[in-house]
Amino acid sequence: MAEFFLRSLTVSQVMLLRAARAAAGRGVEVALVGGVVRNALLGRGSVDVDVAVPRGAVELARRVADRTGGAFVLLDEGRGTARVVLGGHRLDVADFRAPDLAGDLGARDFTVDALAVALRPLLRAGRAPIVDPLGGLRDLRARRLRLTGPGALADDPVRGLRGARLASSLGFGLARASARAIRAGASSLGRVAAERMRDELTAMLALPSSAGALRLADRLGLLEVVLPEIGPMRRTAQPAPHRFDVLEHSLRAVAGADRVLGQLGALAPFGEDLARHFSETLGGGIDRGQSLRLAALLHDVAKPQTRRRIAGRVRFFEHDVRGAARARAIGERLRLPERVTAVVERLVRHHLRPMHLGAAAAVTPRARYRFFRDLGAEARDLVVLALADAAAVTGASPLATWRRAALLRDLMAGWAEQREVAAAPPLVRGGDVMARYGLVPGPEVGRLLARAREAQALGRVRTREEALAYLDSVRAGS
Repeated sequence: MAEFFLRSLTVSQVMLLRAARAAAGRGVEVALVGGVVRNALLGRGSVDVDVAVPRGAVELARRVADRTGGAFVLLDEGRGTARVVLGGHRLDVADFRAPDLAGDLGARDFTVDALAVALRPLLRAGRAPIVDPLGGLRDLRARRLRLTGPGALADDPVRGLRGARLASSLGFGLARASARAIRAGASSLGRVAAERMRDELTAMLALPSSAGALRLADRLGLLEVVLPEIGPMRRTAQPAPHRFDVLEHSLRAVAGADRVLGQLGALAPFGEDLARHFSETLGGGIDRGQSLRLAALLHDVAKPQTRRRIAGRVRFFEHDVRGAARARAIGERLRLPERVTAVVERLVRHHLRPMHLGAAAAVTPRARYRFFRDLGAEARDLVVLALADAAAVTGASPLATWRRAALLRDLMAGWAEQREVAAAPPLVRGGDVMARYGLVPGPEVGRLLARAREAQALGRVRTREEALAYLDSVRAGS
């Protein structure tokens, strides 16, 4: 019988498990279950540790938090699930989903997650047999993802999405029968709360190869349930120089973002700074990397509705503006955090800006200033999106495109310079403007302050008096 070894876990994880075993008391069955067992057998680390008990999981988690000084988080009192957070590790505690451990494992999603190890012998001897009622170890060796049974999807349709994510993350193939069952039941995903679909989608977007997970979800008929906008994108052809329809182009843009985010060092000398930037959490555990990938998927979302043939040419006028509105609607529908929605909306709205700058005979200081002013913190995100977008037109490598894209390199280099400009104290303030022109607070004050700020950034004015004189000329000419 296959065994699980305690040395597969970290010191912190073992400490949490010892606390759980002690807090449970004598005679209470506590089992290590799910992904931590699977990952350890694959030689992969896990941040989370899951244990299951016959009943009383919520109170057990409270006692563990008290013993360890960790934070207690109630996940779902009705389903008997709670979490203990200690340092960088999490212990999830859940009630059995059936009268006994075998039944609990049978009620899980995939066989490779239906594995368990009794905690008492594991902690006592450092090793213990793996409980495997459904052949999960065999599937693990075959690198195969298989549903635990015909009722797995009926119990929870989100498991189809999770299957697409797990298969991509683990590099496993989906068993044919499981793939057929997921495809056949894809429409039932529409009954699920938007927040749960959001969580699986954003988890896909966190993968190093998120494009592969999205493609698999699409082949299984799931992606269009989460994002109905995908259907029209699939059916919208694009003229040269594009080689792909809108959806294929967008998925290739996501793949380009994956590649760039995975090799930021290739964007020398900006790699280290960009790595910190894209790891910034925007809300709800979603970072800039995930938001960039979502923007890559949605940047042309309005092309199907804006496609027109004018004088023999196919055009997509205002697909950036209308696409931004759609991106916001999608973010609100999926209950994304407001800041994430705002970032994706801004990237979609401005995704053509670098192309327009590149089409000009020369990028003027004013155009450059306004690019950074309008994009703010998302300026570098947009440069990377533009890189992935440009490469996806023909299927080129984004890193090869970077080496040829002087404008994008120049914009990336200009970020630090523009940040210094933005940090300089303004030469004039609202009170100065209102006093000089007899204005009350309102849009005109804001407009004049913006003009003064721009003139200051461009080096046209250097003192308060020069700034006010400049505004005199602005007022006279308006």
